[in-house]
Amino acid sequence: MSQQLEQLQGQIERITFTNEETGYTVAKVRVYGRRDLVTVIGNIVNPTPGEILKMKGEWGNHPKYGEQFKIVFCQTAVPANVQGIEKYLGSGLIKGIGPVMAKRVVKMFKEKTLEIIESEIDRLAEVEGIGQKRIGMIRRAWEEQKEIREVMIFLQSHGVSSGYAAKIYKQYGNEAIKIVRENPYRLATDVFGIGFITADKIAEKMGFARDSELRAAAGILYVLHELADEGHVFYPYERLLVKCEEMLDIGREIIVKALGTLAADKQVVVEDVIQDSTEIQESDKAVYLTGYHTAEKSIAFRLRALMNAPQAVRKIDSEKAIQWVQERLSITLADKQIEAVHRAAASKVMVVTGGPGTGKTTIINAILRIFSAIRTRFMLAAPTGRAAKRMSEATGHEAKTIHRMLEYNMRKGGFQKNEGSPLNCELLIVDEASMIDTLLMHHLLKAVPVTATFILVGDVNQLPSVGAGNVLKDIIDSGTVPVVRLNEIFRQARESSIIVNAHKINEGVMPSFDSSPGRLDDFYFISQEDPQKALETIVTLVKERIPKRFGFDPIDDIQVLTPMHKGVVGAGNLNTELQKALNPGVEGVIRGGRLFRVNDKVMQIVNNYDKDVYNGDIGRIRSIDTEAQEAKVIFDEREVNYDYTDLDELVHAYAVSVHKSQGSEYPAVVVPILTQHYVLLQRNMLYTAVTRGKKLVVLVGTKKALAIAVKNNRTRNRYTLLERRLRSHTQ
Repeated sequence: MSQQLEQLQGQIERITFTNEETGYTVAKVRVYGRRDLVTVIGNIVNPTPGEILKMKGEWGNHPKYGEQFKIVFCQTAVPANVQGIEKYLGSGLIKGIGPVMAKRVVKMFKEKTLEIIESEIDRLAEVEGIGQKRIGMIRRAWEEQKEIREVMIFLQSHGVSSGYAAKIYKQYGNEAIKIVRENPYRLATDVFGIGFITADKIAEKMGFARDSELRAAAGILYVLHELADEGHVFYPYERLLVKCEEMLDIGREIIVKALGTLAADKQVVVEDVIQDSTEIQESDKAVYLTGYHTAEKSIAFRLRALMNAPQAVRKIDSEKAIQWVQERLSITLADKQIEAVHRAAASKVMVVTGGPGTGKTTIINAILRIFSAIRTRFMLAAPTGRAAKRMSEATGHEAKTIHRMLEYNMRKGGFQKNEGSPLNCELLIVDEASMIDTLLMHHLLKAVPVTATFILVGDVNQLPSVGAGNVLKDIIDSGTVPVVRLNEIFRQARESSIIVNAHKINEGVMPSFDSSPGRLDDFYFISQEDPQKALETIVTLVKERIPKRFGFDPIDDIQVLTPMHKGVVGAGNLNTELQKALNPGVEGVIRGGRLFRVNDKVMQIVNNYDKDVYNGDIGRIRSIDTEAQEAKVIFDEREVNYDYTDLDELVHAYAVSVHKSQGSEYPAVVVPILTQHYVLLQRNMLYTAVTRGKKLVVLVGTKKALAIAVKNNRTRNRYTLLERRLRSHTQ
């Protein structure tokens, strides 16, 4: 075959597209002996403008893009001429040298530039604008780049793209190749973006047997992590074995043995479950990743300890307190709100749950007024920055994210507030509690003083937390904690069609769309059956119709929420089209197959404790610096630096999944709801989407899809034993 392939050599002029995950690249190459640039497609190791490519491949003709050279084999080499070196250095390959500095350096040292950087780097001080600090940055980047190249070549030699080589190097440093050789499966758990499947390919190329216990153990951990991402705190033993057999394509006995080894090494816990358990019918064993098992048991234990410990706050006469607070706030509390105040005065732990417009904020303010009057030290918190900010605005008191309140510090080993250094409060109120997952609740309860009063406020009918577990629902369903359910919509809230329709949806009733002609309502339905036309309608709504009619900013004020990630009106495609419409034409940086531009709306998709940004946080790209290879992103008025290698932690956020929108409110939301989303059409999904809209909600789709969602109250089961643990603790 290689004899039939044509050989070409040339210099990369520019990169049209590259996918870091797969290595697939489209580039324009100046091929020796040809006048016009050649389009080449195929896998190229970390393609860089200015590099020399030695290629073997074949010609093809694309119906849209014309003649292309498809690479089968490819080698890269550093450029030899001045123009190539300048392009190579100015591409962002070396942190500290961008296009402007590359021009100056090459003008000074000409063809010897790369040789100077390699062996006489201090001579760069002869170039205007390069001081010792920048030389240090360039030296580190040059050495790192050589190491990364080795990692890339090593990975490519084992049949895997090297888009994540920089992240692998960042994780392991000079030990990268050694660690990957010894156990490539470590990549799946240690490096964000590299899953088991990629690690498995590397292992196979390196000669690891498919039926090795090392592979089986790595596969089990991968499956359990994937299941945790789906919301499960544990998984039934037998069902787990079946899933692992299907994925790994190896015998049950090897998986059973590997699972036993993982349990002996304390990486997983296999817990016997009592026979009459209704939670598990397939088996009497539950398999946990050890961290989740510890967390679930800890939540039950600590809630029990909180409920049984004496109260730090002195006894309150709640009848007098209710009368006093109504006069102070000039309000009349409803029966359920009065019950909530009584409960707060008498209980160590309680839950207040209710939908929009039912007075949860009023309850928080009333409780705060009463407890403040007796000089109680209190703290307010919420799971997300936006929810905390909203809580601060509603109460007039500082509210923090749970992570900030617990003083997370990765360099110091995690949360600084814990049982050894508890929070300095006698009352803790946490809003948007439905968003709190098992691990976060575990860390939160560790830090709550045992004598404190702990109040959870949230809407249990929303989607459960993004992370594993169903903590608020389990606490409520256990019947072990006092719960006040607010169900009355107050007069002012009844004027909002959003709130009225949200409650209708929650009750399984179709929302109504009967606004008067010419009147500006806050809830609309636009009928559109064809997904492509629905997409076009959404783009027009966001770009033109809503801003023109309601005065909302298309990027900052309007949020598209979609049930799914894939498809014509999935988050991926919606973001591509909305970016074209709302932020076109500006040059940017391509990472992970995504083009990031200045002013893009972006969302963090993984917790990054170093940067103090978390899964679901939304921001705007303020600047992209090709010299320093950094982007600056603004999250809630706070500027965060992103190295280019960290940009795969961001996705565009013109459209986000409904799940990721939890805890946030937006002036306007647009929601596609089509029968193509059939699997995801659930009542709590639609309810969560609608309740994110503060002033305007527009649904685009079909009444049939809407009816399916409203009627479907079967939520996906999450495997958790917290409810049972709470019940058994109090028996």
